[in-house]
Amino acid sequence: MEIDKEMNYGSDYKYIPATSIGSGVGMEVLPDLFNYTVQIVNIHMVGNPETKDFVLIDAGMPESAEEIISVTEERFGANSRPKAIILTHGHFDHVGAIIELVKHWEVPVYAHELEMPYLTGQKSYPEPDSSVEGGLIAKLSPLFPNEPIDLGNNVEMLPSDGSIPHMPEFKWIHTPGHTPGHVSLFRERDRVLIAGDAFVTVKQESLYKVLTQEQEISGPPRYLTPDWTSAKESVIKLEALKPAAAVTGHGLPMSGDLLSNSLEKLVREFDSIAVPDYGKYVGKDRH
Repeated sequence: MEIDKEMNYGSDYKYIPATSIGSGVGMEVLPDLFNYTVQIVNIHMVGNPETKDFVLIDAGMPESAEEIISVTEERFGANSRPKAIILTHGHFDHVGAIIELVKHWEVPVYAHELEMPYLTGQKSYPEPDSSVEGGLIAKLSPLFPNEPIDLGNNVEMLPSDGSIPHMPEFKWIHTPGHTPGHVSLFRERDRVLIAGDAFVTVKQESLYKVLTQEQEISGPPRYLTPDWTSAKESVIKLEALKPAAAVTGHGLPMSGDLLSNSLEKLVREFDSIAVPDYGKYVGKDRH
C-alpha cells in the first residue's frame, strides 16, 4: 500500500501525563483477543498469535507508538504488523499514536463515514466540557488535544454492509452519542463485544477510580459526550446483543453475569448513572 506521508496531528497535540495502575498491563481476554492499557486507555489486538494474522483496534495515547509496537511484537513476534487499524472513534486518546504506527507498519486505517471529517483535518470535536458533573479528570479535560488530526488518504471508510476488513467474523455497529461516527464491534459466535467508549467499565471522570481502575459500568466519558440521547440509544442497542464478554475504551474487561447485570442496570438507569446532573451538553429535556 502507498503511504501518503502528508499526515499531521492537531497543533495542540501533546503527551498527557495521566496514568492508572492498569497502565502497561496486557490481558488475554480470549485466545484471539488481547487487551492492553496505554496510560488510561485501552487498545485491543484481535487475531491468533499462532497465525500472526491480526488487527489493532484503536491507537492509544499521544507518544505511545513505541510501546504499542513492542507490545505487538511481544504477542505476535518480531516485525509483526497488523493487517489494518480499526478506529472505534477519533478522540485523541484513541488515535494518539496512529501516524507513527501507519508510517511504521504501512497499513490502512478504517473508521465510520461520519468520523471522517475528524480524521482528515476538516472538523474539530466539540470542546471537552470541564464544567460537567464528575470529578477531576473532567476538570482537566481542557488540557486534552482537541484539534483534528489529518490522516489524509490513509484512512478509509468501513464498508457500509457492516463487515470489517480483516475481521471476518465481526460486524461493526454504529453507536453514536460519544462521537457521531462511533462504532462498536461484535462477534456473534461467542458474543464478544468491543464497545469503544459507548460504555466503559470505570467511571472515567473520577481520578480516583481511574487511578485504581475500580470496576463499575458507566456510560461514555462525560466530559467528551455531546449527545446523550444518541448515547442512550447506543447502550440500549448493545445491551440487546446480550454480550458474554466486553472490552471497552477505559477500564477492565467484563464478562458473564457481572456484564449482563451491569448493562441491564445501565439501560434501566441510564439517566441517573450515565447522564451528568449538569454540564453544557446536558439538555433541559432530560428524559
